[in-house]
Amino acid sequence: MSSAPNSGFFGHPKGLSTLFFTEMWERMSYYGMRALLVLFMTASLQQEGLGFTVASAAAIYGLYTGAVYFLGLPGGWLADRLFGGQKAVWYGGIVIMCGHIILAIPHEHSFFIGLVFVAIGTGLLKPNISAMVGQLYSSEDERRDSGYAIYYMGINLGSIIGYYVCGYFMENVGWHWAFGAAAVGMGIGLIQYHFTLKNLPEHSAKPANPLTPQGTTRAWACIAAFVVTVAGIVVAAATGALIINPVVIAGYVAIVFTAIFFAYFGIIYFKGQLSDDEKRRMWALFLVCVASACFWSGFEQAGSSLNLFTRDYTDRLVGSFEIPTAWFQSLNAIFIIVLSPFFAALWINLAKRMITPSYSVKCAIGLIIMASGFLVMFMAAQYAAEGLKVAPYWLVTTYFLHTVGELCLSPVALSAVSRLSPPRFSGQMMGVFVLTYSIGNIIAGLLAGGFDPNNVDEIPYLYLQIALFSIGVGIVLVLLSSKAKIWEKRGLTSTS
Repeated sequence: MSSAPNSGFFGHPKGLSTLFFTEMWERMSYYGMRALLVLFMTASLQQEGLGFTVASAAAIYGLYTGAVYFLGLPGGWLADRLFGGQKAVWYGGIVIMCGHIILAIPHEHSFFIGLVFVAIGTGLLKPNISAMVGQLYSSEDERRDSGYAIYYMGINLGSIIGYYVCGYFMENVGWHWAFGAAAVGMGIGLIQYHFTLKNLPEHSAKPANPLTPQGTTRAWACIAAFVVTVAGIVVAAATGALIINPVVIAGYVAIVFTAIFFAYFGIIYFKGQLSDDEKRRMWALFLVCVASACFWSGFEQAGSSLNLFTRDYTDRLVGSFEIPTAWFQSLNAIFIIVLSPFFAALWINLAKRMITPSYSVKCAIGLIIMASGFLVMFMAAQYAAEGLKVAPYWLVTTYFLHTVGELCLSPVALSAVSRLSPPRFSGQMMGVFVLTYSIGNIIAGLLAGGFDPNNVDEIPYLYLQIALFSIGVGIVLVLLSSKAKIWEKRGLTSTS
């Protein structure tokens, strides 16, 4: 496969601009809407919210964000075998936009129907648009890494736009106008995608490994069965025929996702006919997966317990202007844009000095730095427990530490999966790794359920619990690091 020609988008193929702006607007809609979810669910009926308890709202939030990552697995499969990447992104974007439009309808049943649409659409769009960036380049093209760096900038720009636009609408116009703004963002992304589709290489329009005609028929039958099943559950829940306890469901789903992770990992380890070296590297990769699940269970408090702390216990007044609650979540994206070049240079310069920590040590550092953000929140929450509104710099410091932790762990973990996985299972291992995001998000929702506004004295200990657990896992990873470094190098040359 040859690279797409250089057509001047920062010296990259023109198709990168198509994917950059499509992803930017999709992330605008996703993060803008996601910032509102827990706030909308916990707002009282008088405030035109849903009046849910924090425990239920946080569990629903965790289930939703966990489902988004989980649905990326079948979404990637459908593109590879049935639709092709271009159509998967187009269909996914349409389903997402429909979901936001449904969320914008002020009706008691529209909320959950809208969430289902957005989750399914994101599962179809997200993995495939990322894969299509790679398809712009040949395997020898040195521009691939910088192309992904530009693409990830689009993700962060989109999230910043989403937080500011939807956050402003939420505070000043109304919940459903904010959800509608997310629909407009996705609509702009779809229009841009449609009119610049010609910039993408032709091979990204076709399934990489198409099904046989019989397989295609079966796949469509499974899709129809899935749609009917989901529709049946939604209707049953809406009519009261099915009573759903989101906290209980979240607990079971966390167990199921964890069981799937262990089963898939175990099948590849025991049944994949791996060499001894590959098995050692799988052990090193397992440590990275554990670190990832623990990290996201803390980091994803941003949309739940930290969001509620911002709304209820933070002094957001600057003169006569009150900073919208959702704007604080944009700090993560802003810090990523500012700090990413520094961290990219850091690992390169350390390697030049022959300092190359194992993947598990890098992940442990990220986990411990993220945990230190919760030590900051532990102190801030103690002031809140005394009935005081705390200054915004507590949250700014926490988001800064969380972003530094993310930059230490997230790119390193992805690199570990691509480097340590047995080559013939690399795609499947990336899918298994994505399960750690789902597990982490659902656990995050369950943990955030401990944020009880009626029992403010307990809030500091919620944050302390998350901090101590994460630090403990980080210490275990450091203690295992010398062994992990030996595992990582098994069968790999020093230049690989």
